[in-house]
Amino acid sequence: MRLTRFTDVALRVLMRLAVAEGADPPTTREVADTMRVPYTHTAKVVARLQHLGLLDARRGRGGGLALTTAGHSASIGALVRELEGTDDVVECEGDTPCPLRSGCRLRGALRRAQEAFYASLDPITVTDLVASPTGPLLLGIGSGPPPD
Repeated sequence: MRLTRFTDVALRVLMRLAVAEGADPPTTREVADTMRVPYTHTAKVVARLQHLGLLDARRGRGGGLALTTAGHSASIGALVRELEGTDDVVECEGDTPCPLRSGCRLRGALRRAQEAFYASLDPITVTDLVASPTGPLLLGIGSGPPPD
């Protein structure tokens, strides 16, 4: 199973914000630069996470991004399900339907494997992801040149 770039960035943004508590809230641009992700992509991720109630975004002087209580305790499994959607791992019905679709056992096996993947992430929270050594590592990451 491979996560989309969007989900990957969303998880990294949440992790970065989880260790930013007590400091000046970072801006979307600062988070994008720190995580070496394009600003426009980060802004889309931030908007989605804000819509999900996982972070607050404030504009202007004194603004920035902050994780909400729900963001700290969010289940990684539930979040990945939400961001990745519930589509099958393989496309059986698409433009060129698979000739085996009426009697294939692969689709069900892959669906069970996908759910097992999500279920293994269900008990993990954003706060869990930033426990040592990850949290201190995130705090030590400085801004680098923007990505290409």
